[in-house]
Amino acid sequence: MEEERFDTSAPVVRPARHGNVFEETIERLLQNIKLGLFAVGEKLPPERELAELLGVSRATLRDALAELQKAGYVEVQRGRYGGTYVCGRPSAGPGSFPELDPAEVEDILTFRNVLEPAAASLAAKATLSPSQRSHLLKTLAEVASAPAELYRPKDARFHVAIAEVTGSPSLARAVADVRSKVSDLLDRIPLLEPNLEHSNQQHQAIMDAILRGDGEEAFRMAQDHLQGTASLLHGFLISSESQVSPEVAASKP
Repeated sequence: MEEERFDTSAPVVRPARHGNVFEETIERLLQNIKLGLFAVGEKLPPERELAELLGVSRATLRDALAELQKAGYVEVQRGRYGGTYVCGRPSAGPGSFPELDPAEVEDILTFRNVLEPAAASLAAKATLSPSQRSHLLKTLAEVASAPAELYRPKDARFHVAIAEVTGSPSLARAVADVRSKVSDLLDRIPLLEPNLEHSNQQHQAIMDAILRGDGEEAFRMAQDHLQGTASLLHGFLISSESQVSPEVAASKP
């Protein structure tokens, strides 16, 4: 008998607000591509379903997808297997990133360090269904086998999956939001092969703790993993103490 599929789309793909609905539809679509929720090479959900998930009209969705197609994020294929497919994210050239506020970097990393270890601990304490366990193992396998150009969205997808199985949609959305911000920071630094290997080892340790129901170990392994990412971001993005705002510098021992 085919195993029941764990449905994750509704808790994480949030509706656009209606102040700037077109712009926010673009934002939501890009966020979910960045998080690997809409994976490179995969077909987006049918237009009616995707419009309902985003809480927008099909006309607005079509306009947004047309712009993303022009920008190279999606492509439309015709024929029997036609539809809208996610492309690789266009490479950012030099000077394409806005200037960083070091205090904002610290805020993102601090918030992540609160959310994600807690999510790992809650996932370990939860009674996971076979479909939830399968979902976790699938996302772990995908990031472990991902080529370098796909590593970061698969990595993000794994982290969001942990929050998804806690049973708290609010926590899943919060982790998705902060992971999206972390992905923006990671896009500014190079991929380092030893770091990817180490990250995969840490992912496995987090997963092992979750599947055996060890909340304390899952929390600790997640903290260790996030500290490694934070160290890289500090090293590459905040190169000297003089770049840090006085408020952040004063808070450090």
